Amino acid sequence: MTALLIIPVLILLYMLICVKVANEYERVVVFRLGRLLTPEKGPGLILVFWPFDRMVRVSLRIVVMDVPPQDIITRDNVSVKVNAVIYFRVMDPNRAVTVVENFQYATSQLAQTTLRSILGQVDLDALLAERERLNTELQSILDRHTEPWGIKVSSVEVKHVDLPAEMQKSMARQAEAEREKRGKIIHAEGEFQAASRLAEAADMMSGNPITLQLRYLETLTEIAGEKNSTILFPIPINFLEAFGGLVRQGGRVEAKPHTNKEEP
Repeated sequence: MTALLIIPVLILLYMLICVKVANEYERVVVFRLGRLLTPEKGPGLILVFWPFDRMVRVSLRIVVMDVPPQDIITRDNVSVKVNAVIYFRVMDPNRAVTVVENFQYATSQLAQTTLRSILGQVDLDALLAERERLNTELQSILDRHTEPWGIKVSSVEVKHVDLPAEMQKSMARQAEAEREKRGKIIHAEGEFQAASRLAEAADMMSGNPITLQLRYLETLTEIAGEKNSTILFPIPINFLEAFGGLVRQGGRVEAKPHTNKEEP
């Protein structure tokens, strides 16, 4: 009786050992006596018959991997440190386990070598200004090399470019000089436009004496508002000549023409 009770208990314990649970984001690669069973198992309950079967859990979630800072010499011989981040996921669990020994380590090493190779072929200005193009190129190369492993690289982002202190100072001086140049150009354009407008206004007022007189009066009004003690205002000569003619007609003042010649 005791033996009859032990056998069912052992069978029950063995079945409990063989039953595995795979989460929704997991797949289980099973090897039976060293041979791969296809397709992969999961999600849900899985039977793994120990000791004949060996299982490997593979996550299908996106993996975010940091690429350590890499020493890179750009095409224009500038030494910089660049780090990046990679987003990838397993698309074929069987190949990710059987084709490569450790797909995460292999992807990290491939990303480091590709980062040094691609960024070493561009100038520093392109490295700083064309991040999107370089990210796309890195993603395409990594995805092409990891596709046989069952890995899909969805994105590569260059995070930080560490420049030497001398290069940072040089770029700061260059940016300051560029801002000064733009300021001088804008100032010169403003002076040119102002001079053009003044020339147009002078041409317009020279053809109409009344407009010129009104401008004189407006200038006098502006000067009087500044509380100056002395105001010098130019009076046209023809105005004085007209005033002198009125006086002569009234008979009160006779104006004699002034001459510099001496009488004999």
